[in-house]
Amino acid sequence: MTRLPVRLRARIALGGCGLILALVFIQGLAMRPGAWEPDFGAVNQPPSAAHFFGTDWLGRDMFSRTVKGLGTSVVIGAAASLVSAVMAAVLGIGAAILGRKIDALVNGLVNLCMSVPHLVLLTLIAIAVGKGLSGVLIGVAATHWTSLARVIRAEALALKNAPYIAAARSCGRGARWIARKHILPHIVPQFIVGCVLLFPHAILHEASITFLGFGLSPEQPAIGVILSESMRHLSSGLWWLAALPGLSLLVIVLLFDVLGEHLRILLNPGTAHT
Repeated sequence: MTRLPVRLRARIALGGCGLILALVFIQGLAMRPGAWEPDFGAVNQPPSAAHFFGTDWLGRDMFSRTVKGLGTSVVIGAAASLVSAVMAAVLGIGAAILGRKIDALVNGLVNLCMSVPHLVLLTLIAIAVGKGLSGVLIGVAATHWTSLARVIRAEALALKNAPYIAAARSCGRGARWIARKHILPHIVPQFIVGCVLLFPHAILHEASITFLGFGLSPEQPAIGVILSESMRHLSSGLWWLAALPGLSLLVIVLLFDVLGEHLRILLNPGTAHT
């Protein structure tokens, strides 16, 4: 049996993952609060054709709450990942081309952030800025840039000594012009892939601090809120309240991971003829 070319398989996987994630995002935004209103005539029902994920102790449809929560997570993950990736690009390029002092400052900042347990630092930042949606966004964006910044810095340092950059420098071009015209175009693939691969981390950490009570408010149908509330009812045998939303979150995280890996294949010049 003939196998499909590597890049064709990557395009198919990319399209499939992107379609599923887009549907979750659109459905989450389009869903209205009436979809998960309490219905005391349908309390604690297990998964069925009427309620795919069952209902909770108030009769709320868990499938609707889960889809809305996943949509919220995707929005938060997208915004936080983009901000974090931009921070990584600016600091990584700056560390590579603006001299040893800036390089030492950026490396010190990276080491400082990475020396503190990630969830602890994220929680402290979220609390400091007032928790809620803004706290989660700022906390996630401010703690996820370090690894990507190191990758971009290494790439920029490799380009810094290239002959055409030395020629531009000898012609009087400044660091900003060189960064904009020569270095930035070369790090676009790393930036895009890094931004996508930040998504699963951002989503999981958003759910984690919300589960601990330092993230989104309990009124919002976020996955962390759903899992936190369900813990009090698992001993009653209501397993679907935590298992199905948790599995849905895991699937979304894995889809983003697959998306990033196949995007890396498509952006890699080495796979151009495979």
